[in-house]
Amino acid sequence: MIDSLNHLPRPSADNATLAERFSDLAPPLNARQAALESARCLYCYDAPCVNACPSEIDIPAFIRNIHHDNVQGAAETILSANILGGSCARVCPTEVLCQQACVRNHHQECAPVLIGLLQRYALDHADFDTHPFQRAPVTGKRVAVVGAGPAGLSCAHRLAWHGHDVVIFEARPKAGGLNEYGIATYKLVDDFAQRELAFVLQIGGIEIRHGQVLGDNLSLSDLRQQFDAVFLALGLNASRQLGLVNEAAPGVLAATDYIRELRQAEDLSQLPLADRCIVLGAGNTAIDMAVQMARLGAREVNLVYRRGYPDMGATTHEQDIAKANQVRLLTWAQPEEVLLDAQGRVRGMRFARTHLHEGHLQPTGEFFELAADAIFKAIGQTFDEHALSDASGQLLARDGDRIRVDEQMRTSLPGVYAGGDCTQLGQDLTVQAVQHGKLAAQAIHAQLMTNVEAA
Repeated sequence: MIDSLNHLPRPSADNATLAERFSDLAPPLNARQAALESARCLYCYDAPCVNACPSEIDIPAFIRNIHHDNVQGAAETILSANILGGSCARVCPTEVLCQQACVRNHHQECAPVLIGLLQRYALDHADFDTHPFQRAPVTGKRVAVVGAGPAGLSCAHRLAWHGHDVVIFEARPKAGGLNEYGIATYKLVDDFAQRELAFVLQIGGIEIRHGQVLGDNLSLSDLRQQFDAVFLALGLNASRQLGLVNEAAPGVLAATDYIRELRQAEDLSQLPLADRCIVLGAGNTAIDMAVQMARLGAREVNLVYRRGYPDMGATTHEQDIAKANQVRLLTWAQPEEVLLDAQGRVRGMRFARTHLHEGHLQPTGEFFELAADAIFKAIGQTFDEHALSDASGQLLARDGDRIRVDEQMRTSLPGVYAGGDCTQLGQDLTVQAVQHGKLAAQAIHAQLMTNVEAA
């Protein structure tokens, strides 16, 4: 249990009732709906939806397969480009990617083709007796992958497909990364992350070692000596700080810590509940935190952001989810002070009102207070510097708190690649991380085979 919130009460509803509130956010299509929706696709040549997909799925091809009742073919088309297509179909912000680019997305049609739901339909209804992709002959090359999140799993699968042996080093008890520990429970239900993991591992040639922490019982220098290549899929595991007095008081917590606890909870009725809470931030994590607290039974949930709605990282779709769950979105307000009660616990927060002046965010001189039993920080994640504190790690070029990589996901160290949230390329999205892993695997494979030919 989260020590910082142990003083808070538990939800009044029982576990069964709460579990119902965390059921699937987007109900899947049935066969009839999938048939009708797939018929809307125009199967565009040079389709803009494909260009908008970070993992480069051939969207018209898989939708055409669904239309012709070839679900198996549709699934294989998706998985050949994105081995984690099932989770991406559930969590990917399709409303600002493929579906926004859909040629039917204009005022006369009113709605784009529901690409995300069709992708989910194909993968949920495919029936594979064996893994759909067969490993190439074993090459004898070994690659270390640090981190078993979407980027790491994608890279490992593609490398194993090419015949290389892969060892994934994972700090946590379960693999899956963000899909297992960081996504709102109502987006990935029924232990989906673990079921997808099992499917990925069916290809063979992948070993996962848990409890392996880079910078603790694992070092980049040792991995470089022991393996033919290394892929770093470290994510961003440290939460940014507000820099305010009383930030460590009981009742102040990183949103990611609570979401992780919620996703692993066997009994939701035993989670600490803030009757009144404040969520700081404007991205998907902030929305996930606020909505889940509301669904647990919080009476008042305020999501507060220092800028305006257009600057929020969360899409309009995500904002609408928050509003539908009675979350109040407050903008142009910057945290100023954590307010404590007589016992030294959170009782609220003081904010400074803000505005833009000549393009710069500035306080207006006005202040206001919000009462709260807990404050959840969702102001962004940063790199855990301890992870790369050894000699090799110190040599990695950085861009701020991210590892610098080129278009082939190569770092400044020969034989070391990186991808996912720990790099500066692209958006911090699951689908982007999957693509990074795939690109890195292709580059690693090409380099390893070049070395073999040269020998």
